[in-house]
Amino acid sequence: MRIAVVGAGGIGGFVAAALARAGADVAVVARGAHLDAIRTHGITVLRSDLGAFTARVRASSDLRELGGFDAVFLAFKAHQWPELVPQLRSLASGNATIVTLQNGVPFWFVRTPPLRSVDPGGAIGTLFPDERIVATVVHVSGHIAEPGKIHQSGGMRYVLGAPNGGTSTRVEALAAAMRAAELTPEIDPNIRATVWLKLVNNCGLNPVSALHRMTIHQMLSRPDVRSEVRALMEEAAAVGRALGLVGEVDLEARLQLAARLSDVRTSMLQDLEAGRPLELDPIVGAVIELAERVNVEVPRLRGAYARLRESAMA
Repeated sequence: MRIAVVGAGGIGGFVAAALARAGADVAVVARGAHLDAIRTHGITVLRSDLGAFTARVRASSDLRELGGFDAVFLAFKAHQWPELVPQLRSLASGNATIVTLQNGVPFWFVRTPPLRSVDPGGAIGTLFPDERIVATVVHVSGHIAEPGKIHQSGGMRYVLGAPNGGTSTRVEALAAAMRAAELTPEIDPNIRATVWLKLVNNCGLNPVSALHRMTIHQMLSRPDVRSEVRALMEEAAAVGRALGLVGEVDLEARLQLAARLSDVRTSMLQDLEAGRPLELDPIVGAVIELAERVNVEVPRLRGAYARLRESAMA
């Protein structure tokens, strides 16, 4: 299988390396020193659930230079869509499977009308119909330790599904390729609910970690900060119920599970500390926008959104 991974960071880089190690023809889109290191030495996985290894892949800063593909993994942050649309537009007329690995509300989640926080004007959604998409929820952690070198942790759970429910030949083919690479995919017939349940966690953990500059264990070990996380999760869960996506959510169980995972810095905290743009609109802004559509009040999410926008602009 010919595979491209757009965004070879902690998650995308690990997936690319694992697939290449298993024999797939893999190319990645990266940039800067990370791209230079990958071109010279390949992707080195320093620590992971698969051990340490190095895999050679083709690499470029532009997808259009890398040829045709059977599947394209979109592993960049969702707020980076505008700068990558010109490259990804080249896939619109083909038949490659589009695999979304991003946090937050994906562009395919709501198409009519599209969410301005995720797909302003519907420019992204018009490129790729639901039939070509494999929706993915990633329960894995990872980060770039240094250019060309990645640390992965947090298990190997990748949940796959068709955007409108059930499965598809594309989902099955992708699951087979990932299984061959020991990435333990799980096919989920109700991927939309699973996307929202992860979003519930992200709405609590990501903003609070960035606001308090705390790791997950630090946040959840302090009762006052833990209650702040839970309050944001409650509002996100309420929006999901109003949309008919989820029923009652056991928030305490989700917090306990998060507390048992590796003590990591959330992606939003990593971006804030590095001075990079935050995944604020795909994670928090989209929930606020959907809350408006179903008349659910989300004052705590609005407050966190405003504070983080201010912090990011400071």
